[in-house]
Amino acid sequence: MTSAASADFTLSVDQDGVAVITWDVPGKSMNVLSRHAFATVEAHLDAALADPAVKGIVITSGKDGSFAGGMDLNVLAAIREEAGDRPAEGIFAFIMDGHRILRKIERAGMDPKSLKGAKPVACAINGTCAGIGTEIALACHRRFMTDSPKAKIGLPEILVGLFPGAGGTTRLSRMVGPMAAAPVLLEGKMLDPVRAKGAGLVDEVVPAADLIARAKAWVLAATDAECVKPWDRKDYKYPGGAPYHPAGYMTFVGASAMVNGQTQGVYPAAQALLSAIYEGALVPFDAALRIEARWFTKVLLDPTSSAMIRSLFLNKEALEKGAVRPRGVPDQKVRKLGVLGAGMMGAGIAHVAANAGIEVVLIDRDQAAADKGRGYSEGLLDKGIQRKSVTPERRAEVLGRITATTDYAALSGCDLIVEAVFEDAGVKAEVTALAEAAAGEGAVFATNTSTLPISDLARASRRPADFIGIHFFSPVDKMMLVEIIKGAATGDRAVAKALDFVRQIRKTPIVVNDARFFYANRCIIPYLNEGIRMVGEGVAPALVDHAARLLGFPVGPLQLVDETSIDLGVRIAKATKAALGDAYADGAVDAVLFRMAEAGRMGRKANAGFYDYDAAGKRTGLWPGLADWYPRAADQPDLVAVQHRLMMAQVLEAVRALEDGVLTDIREGDVGAILGWGFAPWSGGPFSWLDRIGAVQALAICDSLAALGPRFAAPALLREMAARGETFHGRFGVAAAA
Repeated sequence: MTSAASADFTLSVDQDGVAVITWDVPGKSMNVLSRHAFATVEAHLDAALADPAVKGIVITSGKDGSFAGGMDLNVLAAIREEAGDRPAEGIFAFIMDGHRILRKIERAGMDPKSLKGAKPVACAINGTCAGIGTEIALACHRRFMTDSPKAKIGLPEILVGLFPGAGGTTRLSRMVGPMAAAPVLLEGKMLDPVRAKGAGLVDEVVPAADLIARAKAWVLAATDAECVKPWDRKDYKYPGGAPYHPAGYMTFVGASAMVNGQTQGVYPAAQALLSAIYEGALVPFDAALRIEARWFTKVLLDPTSSAMIRSLFLNKEALEKGAVRPRGVPDQKVRKLGVLGAGMMGAGIAHVAANAGIEVVLIDRDQAAADKGRGYSEGLLDKGIQRKSVTPERRAEVLGRITATTDYAALSGCDLIVEAVFEDAGVKAEVTALAEAAAGEGAVFATNTSTLPISDLARASRRPADFIGIHFFSPVDKMMLVEIIKGAATGDRAVAKALDFVRQIRKTPIVVNDARFFYANRCIIPYLNEGIRMVGEGVAPALVDHAARLLGFPVGPLQLVDETSIDLGVRIAKATKAALGDAYADGAVDAVLFRMAEAGRMGRKANAGFYDYDAAGKRTGLWPGLADWYPRAADQPDLVAVQHRLMMAQVLEAVRALEDGVLTDIREGDVGAILGWGFAPWSGGPFSWLDRIGAVQALAICDSLAALGPRFAAPALLREMAARGETFHGRFGVAAAA
């Protein structure tokens, strides 16, 4: 057996003549392709193809339970910078070099005319495989994948503003056709091994212990015909029909409608992907790769792509790895968690914690309520069993970690307690005292509140330095953002404990300073209020919600009010008015909101809100009664005017939060907005959006809305930046701070 090592990849040849190229990046839990590693792959490939003793090649990973996580996106930024004033040329050349190497894997030394003589190349996928890892696999002649239920494979680039640009778009669409490829390419879905086989991403699903052996056996027995890709054959026909074929024409018309319906035209990567598939289907394979590379280059140079990569990949990852964690505080990993309140929120917190391996004590006033909270986890796990993503053993293991009780003494030994009781300061003070007494001196106490100031709630604590806010978003098992709020007396250990806990449950944290509504709700509420205010003014409700969706928001403000419940809005409005007194400025909103509540239209949970719902809770359309209550004004605002109101209501609050010191890191402002309430992901977040249009233009929009009230008055910080010609990321970004 011979062996050669080089950087992230190693090459070994066994006694049967099978060369194994193993991907194992030192010091990383998952393989990520660096700039120079591709050259190493090619060197190993050349060596194996040139060695007469080598009969075939297997590409695999040395990581436990994972194959690859994709390309290091910092590489693309570096190449763009190095290219100077000709970035498109530099990026295109880099992409085409990658195509050349993957094409070499695909052709594997075969005679270009007879298509014979190739050395078979198999990919042994031993776990999660994404991005460039999947594109490498697609270039291989056969793909074997472990049957582990935790393993996933896919091409999720669309989720960060890109599309698969290393041949994945062209290869998968030519393998299965554009419609069958759509869930993987256009939705970024990661598939388990069984579904991946059905989708054509892998050829065989095998037990982990047999993975390498099966791959080696195949390369030793493979025929010439099995090493020729369909598109290299003269008789190749495009699946579903080429664009000029009647069937293919209808496919692409449908795909175009689907893409525009889902993206509302604000995501250039999705449009570029479809263009690459359409144009590529009209030409031979190698020309199609060049077309794909050109569209990928165009997307990389689009500001949308840059903003999404920065917020949804680089900054999100930095926050998850502890970018804002207090320095010098030792590991605060949670061993035993107490959760006070077994309602929807408390039950969700208990579930995600138990699912992450943490022992949980779930407490409520009576045993039936506590048991119901534990039952929430049972329901989620049972659904997982139905989908075959959870085993019965895993279900029993997770449920075994949750103790449902009324006894506060069970909190003994808890190092973190999360209170999730009713949003009432008196009730929260009562349970705080009981829990702290039962848990002992070492526990950090966290209150899950969305509106009540942390510093006020901390007065009920004997140890305010160990008191902190942790604001989860509902439903907890699905929402990725967790907002951590520091009170006036909160110490570094409590902050570190909260951050380490959020990391354990695999969510994304932001840390903000205490203020009414903190950061997320401070921005969400004005968005909702502006939509409600416009309804009261006689603006067509459909125009309000459609304007938001055309900006890339997942739901409009009226639909979002229905989802969160109108009675919650009423409670928040009353509490805010009581706190602000004469400074309260949302009376016009309350006139609409309170009237809805008095009529029993409490939102989706009541099957009646701004929208009507059927018996199953499905929206059937806007409630016609709105037109009777608030007749449509004869003079309707244009779409852009409505969009300006909805956008500026949020982004100005984000700027004020930064100005006031509630936000201390604009990375958290951008990432928190996208993950917390779906702020136009294409924009990269409120600060990225402001940088995109420029402070001067933002100021002009503010001035155009000034007659509507002081809520649209430009913050002093924005006026200052406009005068200086500054950008938020230029002034407050990590590079600027460093």
